[in-house]
Amino acid sequence: MNNDTTEQPTRLGYEIIRDHVLPTILGKHENEILYWAGKDIARKFPMFSTDELPAFFSEAGWGHLTFSSNKQPKDEAWLILQQPDLTVLEKRSYQLEAGFLAEQFQKLNGYLAECYAEKQVKKKQIHFIVKWDTKTTV
Repeated sequence: MNNDTTEQPTRLGYEIIRDHVLPTILGKHENEILYWAGKDIARKFPMFSTDELPAFFSEAGWGHLTFSSNKQPKDEAWLILQQPDLTVLEKRSYQLEAGFLAEQFQKLNGYLAECYAEKQVKKKQIHFIVKWDTKTTV
């Protein structure tokens, strides 16, 4: 009997690395390094449309990402990441995801872009605000 199975990493394994190992290794530079790491990941996994972002987030184990339904300025995009685990929300840096989003929007729009993550603890969400400079092409 052939019992070929492909084991998936457990959620616990991912959280140990993400929430305990990386902060210990990166120390006070965690946010900056994770942001640039997110940009690097975006270069290695380019999207061809912003419609692909929620599926990538889900596949990567980053969570459920949606676009905000609020009216947005023409040089911004607002996205919402659900994080039902309040303990994770409060402790985790979301700069990896922010860097990833910044680089994807920069590539797709052709303008220099940045992304900011704002934790909304009561709503159990992270709001990402991606802004691009229409005067600075890349």
